[in-house]
Amino acid sequence: MISLNGHLDKWSLVVVVITLILFITAVFVHGITHDILLEASVFLVSVKLIIMSYKNMKNTRRINKKLDEIYEKICAAESFKHNER
Repeated sequence: MISLNGHLDKWSLVVVVITLILFITAVFVHGITHDILLEASVFLVSVKLIIMSYKNMKNTRRINKKLDEIYEKICAAESFKHNER
């Protein structure tokens, strides 16, 4: 089974499941018609937004990690200056 821990938050997973259920329901109710393209596009937009939020979360974590490293270096440099006096 695919593990989604850390990749999707609870609400993103809820959106995907609800959108998928509505998409499948629309297929059975309306059949395979030109309206299916509209339903598919709604589903794909939801998935795209969730992928974008995941990438944003990864970038935010990476930036925070680099900022923490910079902060540690600044603190080390300041303590070195104070020790020299």
